[in-house]
Amino acid sequence: MVRHYGVFKFYSHVTNAQIDECFAAMKDMVGKIPGLQDMEHGPYQSDEGLNEDFTHGFLMTFDSPESRDAYLPHPVHETVKDLVVPRLEKVIVFDFVA
Repeated sequence: MVRHYGVFKFYSHVTNAQIDECFAAMKDMVGKIPGLQDMEHGPYQSDEGLNEDFTHGFLMTFDSPESRDAYLPHPVHETVKDLVVPRLEKVIVFDFVA
């Protein structure tokens, strides 16, 4: 199984409703992209202060590296990226095999 993890910093002008729209679109990919089993997300919630200005995170679970690789250029993913990426000031994505 592959975990596809990321953190976002949205531009300051992006509204909470637009942030919710981004994550709803990301969550909606589950069931539309083969091998994408789950997607979780949420805002940063810690007093530790090590988020380096990133405000939100997500975690996707894929059944295999091959499914993750097929997801990257998938048309549904490309459509979601068209919605999300223009709203991001910074993004980090990191994958690992669990």
